[in-house]
Amino acid sequence: MGSSLALAQRDRLALIDSARRAVLGAEQPPRPVAIEPWLERSWRRCLALGQRPEQRLAFDCVSAPARARIVEANRSLIQAARPVLERLSETLASSRYFAVLTDRDGVVIDSHGPIDRADPRADLITRIGVDLSEAAVGTTAIGAALTELQPVWLHRGEHFFADTCVYSCAGAPLFGPDGRCIGMLDLTGIEAAERPELKHLAAQSARSIENALVQRLPHALLLRLNWPGRALGGHDDGLVCLDADGWVQGSNDAARQMLPQLALAGAPAHAGELFAQRCESWFDLARRSAPPAPVEVALWSGLRLQAVPQLPGQPPVAVAPKVPLREVEIALIRKAVADARGNVVKAAQALGISRATVYRKLGRK
Repeated sequence: MGSSLALAQRDRLALIDSARRAVLGAEQPPRPVAIEPWLERSWRRCLALGQRPEQRLAFDCVSAPARARIVEANRSLIQAARPVLERLSETLASSRYFAVLTDRDGVVIDSHGPIDRADPRADLITRIGVDLSEAAVGTTAIGAALTELQPVWLHRGEHFFADTCVYSCAGAPLFGPDGRCIGMLDLTGIEAAERPELKHLAAQSARSIENALVQRLPHALLLRLNWPGRALGGHDDGLVCLDADGWVQGSNDAARQMLPQLALAGAPAHAGELFAQRCESWFDLARRSAPPAPVEVALWSGLRLQAVPQLPGQPPVAVAPKVPLREVEIALIRKAVADARGNVVKAAQALGISRATVYRKLGRK
């Protein structure tokens, strides 16, 4: 297994090197390249700016006054993202990756995780105020996510400049309650193993930040939405904030996908334009029901959603608690022992583990 993985990694790096020669080298005409179209677009934008891969990068910071303005302008984003960044630190602890948060222009506004400050390659890109936009440092997950407005993954030589080819990074754009891009979340490793699954982690974490931003909005009622049959209370809920008159104050991306009217530019939306029923009853339901109870809501399209209306300050919708993997494992071992009528040897054989492991997991001697 290890040799197969190493071979696949070498093949991947060889493909990247071939793509670099085809697009960034002097070969004419360019050969077909085995890279994502968005990646080639980014490389060609860098070339159009007069950039060359061998140029040295300074990783410049914006001025001190500009840095102060940027941090203040993004205060809500920084505060909403901090709990998510802290959880990411735990997830990434043993992976040699860390998290970087930028504003919509690619300027770093926060960073978190196992950052080795003694390594200038880590310290340079995690300083508050450093400009990591595509125009400043070429193709990275940061510039690509902000330009393409989709989650991305880049490994080593897929970065434009030679100075950034030591990095591997995943990135996901962040959208504010009004649907506009406000920044991005980046997960970066230095000379680390390729981890394309981090693109999924970055995208999920970005959604958590967006949900936190919506819930921080001043509102009279928060609607949690999902399709019938889906559990309410998770990160994939649609969130819509209403004022006391039923006007939408903001929403998350899931809600904008369920209710496309929210994504249309123009005048603010009213609940009456979204739902084929009056919203006053939802306020009453939220006041009477503790915890909030789900209710079915009709759309003008004829489709239906389920919703939970919540007043500000009400606790989140209860979701089924997650059982730690260790507890699941112990429960399975106990069942196997019970099925074997207390015979640990037979239980171990049935589970495909050693008798010593059974004793250890159950805390026996």
